[in-house]
Amino acid sequence: MALKIGIVGTGWFAGKHADILAAAEDVEIVGIVGSSKNKGDVFGIRYGDAPGYESVTQMADAQELDAVYICVPPMAHGEIERELIGRGIPFLVEKPLGTDAEVPQDILGFMRLKSPELITSVGYHFRYQNNVQRLREALHPGRIGIATGMWMGDMPQAEWWRRQEKSGGQFIEQTTHIVDLLRYLAGEVEEVGATYASRFPEEEWERTNVHDIGTVTLKMKSGAVANISNTCVLPPGVGKVGLSFYAREGLWEWTPGHLKETLVHAENVYAEESDPYVRQTSAFLHALRTGDRSRILSDYADACKTQAVTFAALQSALSGRSVRL
Repeated sequence: MALKIGIVGTGWFAGKHADILAAAEDVEIVGIVGSSKNKGDVFGIRYGDAPGYESVTQMADAQELDAVYICVPPMAHGEIERELIGRGIPFLVEKPLGTDAEVPQDILGFMRLKSPELITSVGYHFRYQNNVQRLREALHPGRIGIATGMWMGDMPQAEWWRRQEKSGGQFIEQTTHIVDLLRYLAGEVEEVGATYASRFPEEEWERTNVHDIGTVTLKMKSGAVANISNTCVLPPGVGKVGLSFYAREGLWEWTPGHLKETLVHAENVYAEESDPYVRQTSAFLHALRTGDRSRILSDYADACKTQAVTFAALQSALSGRSVRL
């Protein structure tokens, strides 16, 4: 029997997930929630004429849903998740979980009260890469000395991304991927100190109030130290994303496309050949069908910890003081 899946959102990520779902066996996309019914209808034409709706409540009233994919900007989280939790409908939600840490924590508390066994997954897709799993096998948090990470790119064109109150800023909205990988590979963070600045406010884009440069120092519970920096001042198409670990056994340099391993007597480079988005959806669908959630590498509760770190960085940058978690 086909799983009936609804989608909230009509942007790039919604299309990415919808394409993967449409190619999966025994899956039917049964509804699309857009900012208007017409927008949902137009999006749904590509997926068996899935009907459009103006809210997740309308879709859930009209359709039998096995799960919902939530692909909305950071400021739109809250009521969508609460509605699904109240109905006991599993969901996969794109990162970040919000613009701050309060909304996700409220949602998590509501989930633990109303539906503690609900199946959830969060879109930290890099966890599903072959090379990230290779790193998990090679690294031990207690052997890491220092880690350095970066997300260096240009200013996204989406208006909401450039507004602090809508996106949460680059570290929360984008660099969260690097923070999440750091947690996944090196353990939990206990203290955060950050410095942010705006070097070129509104030079290219009007109504921009996010910081366009920042660097964050993180003290790990293992005793290791990490630094993650980001910027969105680069010209379009120019950028660099990565995370490196300096350990007693050697040096590991990860990027989305490859992993370089430098040991005393060997140097290895592994190209990334997997599609982590496909693996992420496969793990979620497996959990829906069997109840086995062991293949889900980031659920809502775990993602809240990443959100807490990224929001603590913003608090530190604004206050000028480090923040203990």
